[in-house]
Amino acid sequence: MEYLEFELPIKELEDQLQKCMVIGEESEVDVTETCSQIEKKLEETRKDIYKNLTAWQRVQLSRHPNRPYTMDYIKAICGDTFLELHGDRNVKDDKAMIGGLGKIGDQSYMFIGQQKGYNTKTRQYRNFGMANPEGYRKALRLMKSAEKFGIPVVSFIDTPGAYPGIEAEERGQGEAIARNILEMTRLKVPIIVIIIGEGASGGALGIGVGDKVLMLENTWYSVISPESCSSILWRSWEYKEQAAEALKLTAADMKKQKLVDEIVKEPLGGAHANREKTFETVKNKISSHYEELKKLSPKDLVKTRMEKYASMGVFSE
Repeated sequence: MEYLEFELPIKELEDQLQKCMVIGEESEVDVTETCSQIEKKLEETRKDIYKNLTAWQRVQLSRHPNRPYTMDYIKAICGDTFLELHGDRNVKDDKAMIGGLGKIGDQSYMFIGQQKGYNTKTRQYRNFGMANPEGYRKALRLMKSAEKFGIPVVSFIDTPGAYPGIEAEERGQGEAIARNILEMTRLKVPIIVIIIGEGASGGALGIGVGDKVLMLENTWYSVISPESCSSILWRSWEYKEQAAEALKLTAADMKKQKLVDEIVKEPLGGAHANREKTFETVKNKISSHYEELKKLSPKDLVKTRMEKYASMGVFSE
């Protein structure tokens, strides 16, 4: 288990508890009461730390190396029913963007999402979750196929942004993202979007238009990352914590601004602290929102979606 800087008090108490249990096992000393006191203090420390997280600490949690990624959710939710589909039928298969068909119960869904790697080799293979234009075109191809067969779309967002390399720009990165946003606004099937980690810039928006947009509790959604914002405004990455606060990028901020529809509560300690519970919660949210959306006709679905996005940023005094 890896710990973030603000989680170190938890690590210290867990180490103390482990040593206490070892002493009890290896000697005749009764350490039951001592272990009980440490456990109580550990629980209190956990609650105290996680209920008072800053915006920057939530950004750190969204990037936790043990946090589940898109494929983890899909495998847990769909089991053996998931069939991955590849390629944009134009350039190549982008490994940073995955998609395919899967079932929850008897209902089929088209799943799409960015995929990060677990170690150095797989991070390079997945391009750190940063999709090229062909990734967004693959996602659009799959969404259009879903529309053709009346299958709802589920989109998982977890990306530090679209790939900013010169070859991506040469192949039309901006156009690919813009095309996806346009086509998703008028797709005639339900779209459920879930931000499971980082939701940065146009890279997130390229698969982020939905009838229902959900954010896990310890995720972020913003036009720019705190580090990049800090380097632009202060010419240094040292002010990333201030930038995170100023950007209002947390799930609570997004809900307050009515840019997302719901915050999905995570287990204490983050999604990685209890993966099974997180997967079950997300699975239930997908099913419940689909039950609500399937009652709408394709025409009403598109109308409601367009009105939802057109009303964003409109204020009356």
